[in-house]
Amino acid sequence: MAITEEQTKTFLNSVDQAAKLLREHAEKDSFIHVVSHLDADGIAAAGIMGKALLKLNANFRIRIQHWVDEKILGDVTADKPDLTVFTDMGSGYLDLLCSALKEPSMIILDHHQPVGENACSLCQVNPHYTGIDASRDISGSGVAYFVAKALDSANVELAPIAIVGALGDLQDKYEQKSLGGLNRIIIEDAVRAGFLKEEKDLVFFGRETRPIHKAIACTTSPFIPGISGEEDKTLAFLASLGIKPKHGDKWRALRDLSEEEKTKLCSSLADYLVAKGYPTSALSLVGNVYTLTREEPWTPLRDGREFSVLLNATGRLDKPSLGVALCMGDRAEALEQAKQALDEYRRTITKYLGWVMEKPERLEELDNVYVVRGDNFINEKVVSTISSILSTSLPKPEKPLLIYAKVSGEELVKFSARTIDMMTNKGLDLGEILRVAAEKYAGRGGGHNIAAGAQVPMENIDAFIRSVNELVKQQLGG
Repeated sequence: MAITEEQTKTFLNSVDQAAKLLREHAEKDSFIHVVSHLDADGIAAAGIMGKALLKLNANFRIRIQHWVDEKILGDVTADKPDLTVFTDMGSGYLDLLCSALKEPSMIILDHHQPVGENACSLCQVNPHYTGIDASRDISGSGVAYFVAKALDSANVELAPIAIVGALGDLQDKYEQKSLGGLNRIIIEDAVRAGFLKEEKDLVFFGRETRPIHKAIACTTSPFIPGISGEEDKTLAFLASLGIKPKHGDKWRALRDLSEEEKTKLCSSLADYLVAKGYPTSALSLVGNVYTLTREEPWTPLRDGREFSVLLNATGRLDKPSLGVALCMGDRAEALEQAKQALDEYRRTITKYLGWVMEKPERLEELDNVYVVRGDNFINEKVVSTISSILSTSLPKPEKPLLIYAKVSGEELVKFSARTIDMMTNKGLDLGEILRVAAEKYAGRGGGHNIAAGAQVPMENIDAFIRSVNELVKQQLGG
């Protein structure tokens, strides 16, 4: 459904209110504490807000977190901030925030489904309140960008970072993996200012930076069984097509292929995926690509999706400060360290995906959902990434995927759930399902209709899964 002028106007009114409050605190030299999520969208949002506050000469600190709980809020209040700004998180914890942060002012810049009552004096910018589909039309970093732009029109330079965040949040759900909704306004800002180029091409990790065989072998979206993570087999696949990976002594990148070679590669990979039983994955080989034109060629910052994976890597591997620094403009040591984290992240993801696919029983099929029990093997900070990738290649894509892993040092597990647009169009809302099931079993949950998460005590794992399985059935009419 297209966004109306009235919806956009209402949303931008809330943006202006948040910008006004931020400016007032910056001018008073207040101490501002920014708290953001650790995924690519959250890190991009934190970077956008950090850069905007830096331009205002504001006194601020940025903290990256996996979720919000009493302990984290205790750490925040111990710093005695005059203003606390939550980016890409906060709306799912309204009751908790209002009870824990009574004294300082609060701003929430989020796009997740609100949970609880806004019972205290906080300023909230969330597209859900205007009926905008926040799972595909704008991300957390997009919300932060609109506020930054309202603070200073020169902050249009941050538009590409918001696009990176939206891509990291998998909002490219319009025709041929394009961004739409309020994200289109951000794209237009970035293109008009000369910071971004949008075109159609093969969508592979490393499209700008890696030799062809490495780019294909490193792809996990779609995950290609027998090729993803296997450079030798990828080289053999290219040889069977007559595509030369080198020109002379120099490796060729995907962007160096002729249109004929791209067509041959795309159709052959599609046939391969169909033969392996993954017809849905074959549809995601080609799509809109977003090139950050001011970034240096042959760096992972040049391609929007690659940039987003880089940010995800820094957050998931406990190095979020590197990602925030990149979003704020650091292109020196932070970039080199982030690239090392990216290599480690890709190896980790490939290992976990291989583990799941190694034995059919690890993808457990229930009546209404699939379940992957990551337990102590899968790192809880990457379960959302694993679920996003696996959900695109399920044997029965109409069934949502539920995956969990143990939280290190706690008697908790982290759940992540994913489904497809076809099911949300039928009324499935994973954010609501995980919220209800988690609250029933002493946990917390929420998110979007298409992607959600929860934290649940270990002793309630099976009960929680049964509850989700039943709630999916109920939402879809039995």
